[in-house]
Amino acid sequence: MPDTVDIPAPLEMHTETVRPEWIDHNGHMNVAYYVLAFDEAAGALSSYLGIGQEYRNRSGNGTFVGDFHVHYIQEVMEGDPLRFSHRLVDCDEKRVHYWQEMYHAEKGYLAAEAETITLHIDMSARKVAPFPPEVQERITAVYEAHKHLPLPENLGRQIKVRRR
Repeated sequence: MPDTVDIPAPLEMHTETVRPEWIDHNGHMNVAYYVLAFDEAAGALSSYLGIGQEYRNRSGNGTFVGDFHVHYIQEVMEGDPLRFSHRLVDCDEKRVHYWQEMYHAEKGYLAAEAETITLHIDMSARKVAPFPPEVQERITAVYEAHKHLPLPENLGRQIKVRRR
């Protein structure tokens, strides 16, 4: 198993700039583009875990999102720089449960959070399948490096109207 001492907790990877086409009629980033930005940031995480595009091309396997939740916290505007952090919350032989945070890269505030479960897919059968051992080993090492972090406050958050 890879040494977890060399694995950052959380992983700080991927930056982005809010693009003009992402702005809606309210003058801020549209909800759909938060999902796109988180998905693009997840591509960096996938590559780090060894399940990125190179893996897909080589193995014939891929990943599908099984569940995805976004919590919007503070708006971002056109041209705002963004940075993303990622942490593995859980994993097993077929799934990775991870948490992402989107920050305004200059002002430092938390703009949004995303929670995702990614499924490993045998693309020839288009069914959930176990990760190969070397990939499972890498994912487990990252999880081991992250499991001691405090759980995010909104992890597993239920959508509802909060009554006073």
